[in-house]
Amino acid sequence: MELLAPAGDLNKLKYAVYYGADAVYAAGHDFGLRAKSTNFSRTNLKEAVDFCHQYDRKLYITVNIFAHNSDLEQLPEYLTFLQEISVDAIIISDPGVFALAREFAPNVAIHISTQANVTSWSAVDFWYKLGAKRIILARELGINEITEIKIKVPGIELETFVHGAMCMSYSGRCLISAFLNNRSANRGLCTQPCRWEYNLIEKSRPGEFFKIEEDERGSYFFNSKDLNLIKRIPQLLEAGVDSIKIEGRMKSLYYVAAVTRAYRTAIDAGTNIVSSSIQEELNKVSHRYYSEAFFDKFDSTDTQYYGSSAYIREYQFLGEVQKVEGTSVFISIKAKFCVGEEIEFIFPDNKDDLRIKVELIFNEENEHIQLTKPNTIIRLDLDKKLPEWGIVRKKIIEE
Repeated sequence: MELLAPAGDLNKLKYAVYYGADAVYAAGHDFGLRAKSTNFSRTNLKEAVDFCHQYDRKLYITVNIFAHNSDLEQLPEYLTFLQEISVDAIIISDPGVFALAREFAPNVAIHISTQANVTSWSAVDFWYKLGAKRIILARELGINEITEIKIKVPGIELETFVHGAMCMSYSGRCLISAFLNNRSANRGLCTQPCRWEYNLIEKSRPGEFFKIEEDERGSYFFNSKDLNLIKRIPQLLEAGVDSIKIEGRMKSLYYVAAVTRAYRTAIDAGTNIVSSSIQEELNKVSHRYYSEAFFDKFDSTDTQYYGSSAYIREYQFLGEVQKVEGTSVFISIKAKFCVGEEIEFIFPDNKDDLRIKVELIFNEENEHIQLTKPNTIIRLDLDKKLPEWGIVRKKIIEE
């Protein structure tokens, strides 16, 4: 079973690969559904393909907007470019874009996006007969439905989301952002108004706000929990799922690395029960309350959290290791830590993880400092040589 990780830029893509992804999905500057992500220039797309293929990994590119006439003028040339640089698949939701891809990138596999709302074996069979290689199933499907689809249409690959943010709208087809902000979620410009706090206003009482729930916080009645199916990996394996997908092209490289590593470990364990320590790793990245959503039944009541849309943060991402020289490690700082604090290094191999108490910090001028500053490089001298591609974090201590 393939592990598919997100990449919002080239650096995150490299961390996804090093931390265990078999494939990565990303987007160019146009035609994807995460326009606010950094995304990839054409030069970076070529570099990303070459990097993935160097490590025998695959790269899939999202072209999953719902296209308008103006998009169709530019799409043929872009699809041709994707074939020329040898991307492994194009992710598509729109039938018109599908037809163009068959014409202008005939040698590239087509994966049908979750935005296409594929919820039955008949819909899977429809796309299969048109030439799709893979279906990214709607998040609303449960394990029994997935199993039945694999039995009835065994020739096509099935991919399903296992982790990350969920949309309150059916398979991501949301109109709220366009209605409130004139920025369409189906054109890659979602402002996530489902995460906002709302109150009611009665027409004849302007300025009077009525709580939807009777507490002091208002109500986040659109707010979805985050998906977490790491305990269900054995069942997905047994169902014949070909690829499991992590959401998060706009998340940090720490999120990409830590979540990818956890699911890599779970897949490698096969049908064995996933250890509690691996499950706990997913609590160490910023997340909302977790849910298994529709895995067991479609009418799940466990997908929304009405109290708050805030993230839960038990650990803070401090920075990434830039280089290692002997027993010295150079860290690109993203958040502060100081002498006397305990920090953790994590690496692609769980066995290399290290926890230390900081005794000395050196800045770029080789001066002792007590506190790090974001967007600087610092050096720590340790008593052992560390592996490459380390990430630094610390536990948040409640005061």
